[in-house]
Amino acid sequence: MNTRPWITTKTLAVVLSLALTATSANATGYAYKSRNNTDAVYDYARVLSAQPIIRYVTVTTPVKECWEEDVHYTVDRRPPGIGGKTLFGAIIGGVIGHQFGGGTGKNVATVAGSLIGASIANDAAQKNAGYRTTEYTRPVTRCETNYQSREEERIDGYRVIYSYNGQKYATQMPEDPGKRLRIRVDVRPAR
Repeated sequence: MNTRPWITTKTLAVVLSLALTATSANATGYAYKSRNNTDAVYDYARVLSAQPIIRYVTVTTPVKECWEEDVHYTVDRRPPGIGGKTLFGAIIGGVIGHQFGGGTGKNVATVAGSLIGASIANDAAQKNAGYRTTEYTRPVTRCETNYQSREEERIDGYRVIYSYNGQKYATQMPEDPGKRLRIRVDVRPAR
C-alpha cells in the first residue's frame, strides 16, 4: 500500500491552514495595504469624541388663516300695489285727456293725460306706502396668508478627535464615524 499520497494530502492541509491563518492574522492586524495602491497603508484609530457642527437656519413657512365674517346688506323693496295704482292713474289721466282737443290734438291730449295721470298716481302711492328696506346678514369666508419664521438646527458635519499610536488628532467629517475611524498611514523610510 502506498502511504505517500496520504502524507502529501496531510502536508497540503497543514500548508493551507497556515496560509489561511496568516491571511486572517494580517486582516485583523493594525496595518494593511490597499489592493488598489501598493504604497498606501490603512489602519484604524480609536475615536475619542465626535461633536456635531450645528448651523442655525431660519425657515419661513406660509400659513393660510381663514375665518368667517358676517356681512350686513339691505334691500329696498317696493311695496305691493304701486304698479296697479300707477296703471289706474294712467287710465284715468288718459280718459280725462281724451276730453280735450279735437283731431290729432285729441290723441296728443290722451297720451299726455295718461303720462300725467300715471306720474301723479305713482307719486301718491309711494308717499302713502313708502319703501320698505329689509336688512340681511350672511356669513362670508375670508382668508389671509401670513408667514411664520422659526429657527432650525442643521448638522453641517462632525468635529472628530481620534487617537492613533498614543497621539491625538482632530478632523472634520460629514458624518459620525462611530467608535473606529479608518485612516491612511504614510509609511516611508526616514533619511
